[in-house]
Amino acid sequence: MGTKTKHFLLVEDNNAHAKLILLQFTDLADTITIDRVCDGEAALDYILQRGPYVDRPRPDVILLDLNLPKIDGHEVLRQLKQDENLRAIPVVILTTSQAEADTRAAYRHHVNSYLVKPIDFDRFKQMMKDLGRYWSAWNQPPELSYAPVNQS
Repeated sequence: MGTKTKHFLLVEDNNAHAKLILLQFTDLADTITIDRVCDGEAALDYILQRGPYVDRPRPDVILLDLNLPKIDGHEVLRQLKQDENLRAIPVVILTTSQAEADTRAAYRHHVNSYLVKPIDFDRFKQMMKDLGRYWSAWNQPPELSYAPVNQS
């Protein structure tokens, strides 16, 4: 039984952080595909398959920064987890914030995991490799079929 390729969405406005994260997933290219958007509004458009993202696949895992332009990560998370058609998508907060208020708010909105980006480059690399392996190989979610989001 082969491993299904997982599609990740990285929501990160910091180009340097995004490059480091994407670089760590290159070793997992046979099990992960990954797209990136730079703000919360684009994240919601991507996930809801609106506008320029109408043909993009629904992500299997979302890596979400908190401090985003347009719509912050907390609001993106809140909207995803209140939508019956989207709430099963795992969301991993990937942030520099160690603020207890951010952690509490994220878990109150049903985040699946909250990770603080380490300052040490080697620890950051290891965290990203472990994260990729966990969500692409170790975690065993059910097959999800999504109902159309824009039901009338």
